[in-house]
Amino acid sequence: MPRRVEDFRGLTRVSRLRLLHAVHRGPGRRLPELAAEVGLHPNTAREHLGVLEREGLVQRFTLTTGGRGRPPVVFHPVEDADENPAARRRVDGAIERGEILRRLAPDLDRTGELGAAAVRQIDALTEHLDDIGLEPRPDDSQLRIDLAPCRYAFAIETDRALVCSVHIQLLKQQLRQLPGPVRLHGVRPFVTPTQCTVTLRVLEEAAEGDGSAAD
Repeated sequence: MPRRVEDFRGLTRVSRLRLLHAVHRGPGRRLPELAAEVGLHPNTAREHLGVLEREGLVQRFTLTTGGRGRPPVVFHPVEDADENPAARRRVDGAIERGEILRRLAPDLDRTGELGAAAVRQIDALTEHLDDIGLEPRPDDSQLRIDLAPCRYAFAIETDRALVCSVHIQLLKQQLRQLPGPVRLHGVRPFVTPTQCTVTLRVLEEAAEGDGSAAD
């Protein structure tokens, strides 16, 4: 299908993947610390972080110190879509498109079995994977999503662990942005040279309650 204008273009560079990985590894750090960890000039890191912010992957917070001078800025992953307009737009769009799809193809609707909150989480996760360009093929009956091909194959030889780690964190982050019982169960990278598999699980207590249970 044609790519949407809000695709995650910020993830097409390994340097940005490294920077995003650094934010996940140590939330609440300042620009100089992040730049030093990934070996980038602070100005370059600032530009990359700006792209990641605009795409709703990281967010900045200004600390109040009470001292003189410009207050320090720190960076965190986006954990709550309500805290980030870009993330909120993505989530709302995914939910809307999922509802349209189920109206057009009622046989695909698993709401009665999984619950509305779980279905919304899977909608958002599937669209996230589609935006990244991983061409998800969800199987809701098995709570499995096959991914192929990997657009980050160019980085696999030298940065495979990094690339996989970033995407696992993004999957968890995406699921946390919406209240619901669905959690990441596992990721099997490169089941074949061009395919990975994501498996999910549903927390029974959260599914029976209000869907707000934490990991």
